[in-house]
Amino acid sequence: MRQLKRVLVSGLVSAPVIALLLWGRPAHTVPIAHKTITTEAEFHQAMKDLSNWGRWGQDDVLGAANLITPSKRKQAAGLVKEGIAVSLAHPIFQEEVIDGRGHLVRTVTARATGSSDVYAFTGTYHGSIISHLDALDCHMVHDGKGYNGRSWEDVQAADGCPKGDIMALKDGVFTRAVLFDATLLPGKAPEGWIEPGTAIHYQDLEALEKIEKVKVSEGDIILLHTGRWKRRAARGPWKTSEGVAGYHADVAFFLKERGVSFIGHDEYNDVSPTTLPQSVGLTIHKLAIVALGVDIFDNLDLERVSETAKRLNRYEFLFSAAPLQVEKGTGSPLNPIAIF
Repeated sequence: MRQLKRVLVSGLVSAPVIALLLWGRPAHTVPIAHKTITTEAEFHQAMKDLSNWGRWGQDDVLGAANLITPSKRKQAAGLVKEGIAVSLAHPIFQEEVIDGRGHLVRTVTARATGSSDVYAFTGTYHGSIISHLDALDCHMVHDGKGYNGRSWEDVQAADGCPKGDIMALKDGVFTRAVLFDATLLPGKAPEGWIEPGTAIHYQDLEALEKIEKVKVSEGDIILLHTGRWKRRAARGPWKTSEGVAGYHADVAFFLKERGVSFIGHDEYNDVSPTTLPQSVGLTIHKLAIVALGVDIFDNLDLERVSETAKRLNRYEFLFSAAPLQVEKGTGSPLNPIAIF
């Protein structure tokens, strides 16, 4: 802190860098006690307290993916015992549905020697229906800034991510995954799924670690199974405005303390409705992506991997995913794979 004061007095640092130092510096050098996030003020404080801005350098574009080291990848590869591979993506919808916006339009060109087709989305793959990965630096902003202080004005000027686009992950994500199957929580899933609107808290993840006999470690991805697709098959689709079971904002403290690299979910990760004002927006998206640099997989289909994990009684496995290489892209549809 004395060094920071000397820099400020010298006048050698620009205002954006000063802001980066002031917001990002304390969080990754001082242990943060587990707190609650029940008010807007507590949310804004958590954005500051949990910030990883500057932790891996001012120009960093990987965020918590930096925690996936070569040794972590080798450890993850060692989890492959049975050689069983399971897709974690849901088939892409080719028609409009009420629980998402946009769909894939597939046009086939047939000829005597074979056929080809053209894919085009009628809307964005972001949202609540298509399995995808968000880009870190520009998909989500808070107070006009993305992760590591990226300016929203720069994103608009570049017509996409000028830095920290989905290309930052072109070499893929290869690490240990822990499946948190929330349907195992006592009394929460009598029909095999968590009801929409149910929040999964920090303490629920701790409880699931004990139930599943796993422990999240640095560089892991955590995947939250709520039974969204099982409920959809049984009850039919429902609008997200009617509720989404997902992470409560206080899970951000778990992400920080355990050094989680990515999170994923069978819908869009955030619980809805939230107890915080609507003006706050998607709390986990903001706390994870903007503050922590923890990237997000949305709308995964975790039914088959949940069944496999139960059958093998093993909730950790190798996770592998690679986005499309789209320069300035704000994210990418993809098909992650779990390998046991």
